[in-house]
Amino acid sequence: MRPHSAIFRVPPPLPNLLDAMRLLALALLALLATSCRDPRAEANIAEAMTEVGTQLSSMQQDYALLQSQVDSLRLVVARQDTLITRLAMLANLPLPPH
Repeated sequence: MRPHSAIFRVPPPLPNLLDAMRLLALALLALLATSCRDPRAEANIAEAMTEVGTQLSSMQQDYALLQSQVDSLRLVVARQDTLITRLAMLANLPLPPH
């Protein structure tokens, strides 16, 4: 039996500082390589997003115009319905129920 063998443990060797620096440099290089984007691709994406925004705005304007036209047609139909009802009442003609 060895006395005090548990007290004197040798710590594991530290990694070589140069190896650690190389590993860190490789990790940074890999990070930089994956984070770089082609400026032309970025410009194309920005241009496409601008075109999408323009088209969306155009569609919203078209929708507003169509809604205005539908509202106008509803008014015309309501006026005509009122006129027909008045004429039928003056002529004592029965109207079908709505």
